[in-house]
Amino acid sequence: MKYESIFKPGKIGTMELKNRLVVPAMETEYSKDGTINERITDYWLMRAKGGWGLLTVEVAAVSPEGKGFPNSLTLFDDECIPMYRKLTDEVHKYGAKMAIQLHHAGRQTISAFIGGERIVAPSAIAHPMYGEVPRELTTEECWRIISDYGDAAVRAKKAGFDTVEVHAGHGYLPVQFMSPNVNRRVDEFGGDLEGRTKFAVEIIKNIKEKCGADYPVMMRISGEEHLDDGLTIEDNMLIAQMLEEAGVDALNISNGAALSGQYIAGCMALRSGFNLSNAAAIKSVVNIPVIAVGKLNEPYIMNDALVKGEADFIAIGRGSIADPNMPKKLAEDLFDEITPCISCCQKCLPIPGVPNEFGMSCLANPFCGREKEMAICEAEVKKSIMVAGAGPAGLMFASVAAQRGHKVTVYEKEFIGGQFALGAVPPTKQPISKLIKHYYSMCKKNGVEFIFEEVTTDLIKEKKPDAVVVATGGKPVVPRIEGVEGPNVVTAHDILAGKAVSGQRAIVIGGGSVGVETADFLAENMRSVAVVEMRDGVALDEAPYPRIFLMERLTKYGVNLITGATVTKINPDGLTYKNGDEEYSINGFDTIILAIGVRSDNNLSSKIEELGIETYAIGDADKAGNAVDAIFAAAKLGVTI
Repeated sequence: MKYESIFKPGKIGTMELKNRLVVPAMETEYSKDGTINERITDYWLMRAKGGWGLLTVEVAAVSPEGKGFPNSLTLFDDECIPMYRKLTDEVHKYGAKMAIQLHHAGRQTISAFIGGERIVAPSAIAHPMYGEVPRELTTEECWRIISDYGDAAVRAKKAGFDTVEVHAGHGYLPVQFMSPNVNRRVDEFGGDLEGRTKFAVEIIKNIKEKCGADYPVMMRISGEEHLDDGLTIEDNMLIAQMLEEAGVDALNISNGAALSGQYIAGCMALRSGFNLSNAAAIKSVVNIPVIAVGKLNEPYIMNDALVKGEADFIAIGRGSIADPNMPKKLAEDLFDEITPCISCCQKCLPIPGVPNEFGMSCLANPFCGREKEMAICEAEVKKSIMVAGAGPAGLMFASVAAQRGHKVTVYEKEFIGGQFALGAVPPTKQPISKLIKHYYSMCKKNGVEFIFEEVTTDLIKEKKPDAVVVATGGKPVVPRIEGVEGPNVVTAHDILAGKAVSGQRAIVIGGGSVGVETADFLAENMRSVAVVEMRDGVALDEAPYPRIFLMERLTKYGVNLITGATVTKINPDGLTYKNGDEEYSINGFDTIILAIGVRSDNNLSSKIEELGIETYAIGDADKAGNAVDAIFAAAKLGVTI
């Protein structure tokens, strides 16, 4: 076995795990009433069957005022025990152990989530993202909540959970006590580091007292808070020793807080394994197991961390969403079949204040959260299917349809990946190419044939397929602006594809994702760049966490961002634009780059329908949109055609 260290059994306290792979707790938002439903059960059973050693159910509130989400799971009432028991009984059939994360949001919630009551915290300091000023907990209330954690752990034990994990990271209540960023108390739960850590220490002691010394207790902490007066790794090395002395059996070392959330999940801008140094630092001062987490999306990095002794277990969050069968595939040396997490942070993270009716999903794996309804089953009627276009939608459809037994041929006139492949060109975006490679590889493994030529009606008449799937993508929008046909005007697509070369000074018209990422690419290549955008901000369609790093880079490179501007004319050395009633010109530029969006490129569908052939359009060929929607539509068609 190539990654031998990953598959060695391990122990956390008295709990024995079959391997070193952990699925950490992540908010799914699948429960609409705080209960375990079929969808949550299907999600966890898929990962249990996939070979993970330990599965950690998402945050469950230990007290009514501790709910951080409107439909949060709970552990503050004995009535919840039977529903959890059904889940753990099913998961245990596949040899996985199960944990649940004990949670109190403290000030990181709103009163609407807790029945209209005022939110609470160690000190009456509002969280900048949530805005409500909390009520400071009394000393007696602190002891009551500590007891709530212990009572919740008892319920978890009765429900069949093999261990519990106290969430003391990411800005939640225990770390609100530990962090000088929040805690201004002068009682026994405040002041110096030992006083601020007492709340977390007493939680561990209370759980051990009520559940027994042999019941494993884990705690998740953030190695670094990345706040001006927050906890540092040096602070947490001291805290870790206090927690070990209190009886904790393992520490899960995460990163960041709500105000520095870009470090929690680990987006493309962060290197793989960026948080390993924090895990190693904690491990150097304790004798209990340490769980590492944070963009550990490469098996050789996971294995190397275990070999070097930087960690004892590896927690893989977003990667387990992208591929629930990762451990099984690794054990069978099927590395190229693992659907990679590309750290896009587009569908896997709940965003405070942003409604999400579906819940957690994944750009790379549209089957996440739909494990049962979108199961890939053998087709009753096998068809010969022609796919026009090898972008992400065409590749996803082809792979799924071929798995179901259809004979699939993909025709592509340019290059594998389409517009999505161009998205891998700007800085930090290389992981996109990993996903394209995976889709392409899986197509070939499933017997899909690739022919590099354009689909025409004559070709369709010659091949006589049973069905044609049009996945031809989109074309860049060229606006009706005076001067747009000038020799100094190119599209962002042509710049990223290497078909056009920018001069030393360039203006990008359009400040959406394509525009600012093209500006980022040019600025990194030592071009002087300006971006002109009609809206009041740029990169507004970027996922929130990647956008933070992108804006930092644009600032570092000195990219000139002009917003609220409507371009009225393109000149030989610049352009003219309006901002309100005022007109302005910027000059001295070599190249004008259009990045205003795409329109559907579909001249085929109507012609094919005239031939009486079953026809489908997916992705931008159906309606201009994003990769998430295109891939999901392709997968849905693939399992139903």
